[in-house]
Amino acid sequence: MKKRLVLTTIILFPIYVLLVYLYLFHWTSAGVPEAYRGTAADPVTFMSAQEIALSQEYSRYRNLLYFIGLPFEILIYIAVLVFGWSPIFKSFGERVSRFSFINIPIFVLLLSTVVWVISFPLDFIGYRLSSQYGISTQSFSSWMRDELMSFWIGFFIMALLITVLYLLIKKAQKRWWLYAWLLLIPFFTFMMYIQPVLIDPLYNEFTELKNPELEEKILALAHEADIPADRVFEVDMSEKTNAMNAYVNGIGSNLRIVLWDTTLNELDENETLFIMAHEIGHYVMNHLYMNLAGVILSSLVGLYITYRLLHVVINKWGREFGIKSVSEITSLPVLFLLLSLLSIVSAPAESAVSRQAERAADKYAIEMMPDREAAIGSFQELTINGRSEVNPPALVKFFRYGHPTMMERIVMLEEHESEE
Repeated sequence: MKKRLVLTTIILFPIYVLLVYLYLFHWTSAGVPEAYRGTAADPVTFMSAQEIALSQEYSRYRNLLYFIGLPFEILIYIAVLVFGWSPIFKSFGERVSRFSFINIPIFVLLLSTVVWVISFPLDFIGYRLSSQYGISTQSFSSWMRDELMSFWIGFFIMALLITVLYLLIKKAQKRWWLYAWLLLIPFFTFMMYIQPVLIDPLYNEFTELKNPELEEKILALAHEADIPADRVFEVDMSEKTNAMNAYVNGIGSNLRIVLWDTTLNELDENETLFIMAHEIGHYVMNHLYMNLAGVILSSLVGLYITYRLLHVVINKWGREFGIKSVSEITSLPVLFLLLSLLSIVSAPAESAVSRQAERAADKYAIEMMPDREAAIGSFQELTINGRSEVNPPALVKFFRYGHPTMMERIVMLEEHESEE
């Protein structure tokens, strides 16, 4: 089994990478369909030839990196299983302590470290690519700080979740997936509540919007939509990126309206107000809570499928990988492998749902802020600053785009204008 798994990986992964490369660089073409040439959605009408070339190059390399990384974590878990590292991690943890609340986090730390170290070259290439094409302005030391912070935050959260999960597996081998899901509901809600005030400020500095007139206009839009906010936050992102963003996140008293300073620097007032109207649209249409409900529902389905597959895999091949039972922490790489597979399979559906929500928010924004020129201008500036393709290849759209393409968004605005 091990030899077959290694041989299959060695053969199939390079073929997969070659096919992705051919698809992105040779089998698909950039630009917009004939019907939209010369319109506001055509990049030649608002980008220079150099900007178009850079956007196409950056998008292709970034997409290639994404698709290479898509199955990469699965390959790492396969390596952990094939080389017998899982029993070694377990033995080390048990030598440190016989208590589960200590040796399980140690196992998680060792596994997380292996994944992080092996994945680091791809992450670094992504950072260098973003810097080379003028997206990232972040120094290497600052980037590494964020990477290490994300690692440790992720580890502490994962260690807690996995410790509880394996205690549940030992206590209820047939119902652990259901009990785990019931515990995840308050966990997801709690994380959504604390993220704006505890986690986000660890990465960036948040201050009150320095432009009081703009803040007053944004709050007027918010109050019109019954958003319980009395201030708008500005986050200093220009030290890290030239990309632009704005969002409304959090729930209850921790809800925040946030603007990146790059957005303020690049867009005029009406363009900024349109972007904020879009974000407010998400709140009005309850997309924040729908996202939470979606995560909760998908976690139920994912846990149940994982439960069924985990038992099959461990019963059939567990001994070969040094895994005696599902309840042993040595089965964690298999569990993560299955979750990664499910994540890849579900990615197109999740992106499609997200695009639908973003499309609805665009329509809300243009109704709230009916300045078509500003709306189109904001999308064009987002395209330029993000080195984005207005019309990406189909596979890229299906897997990567949680928003409609810029071509689709601008065409919608133009058609909305012509209908009135």
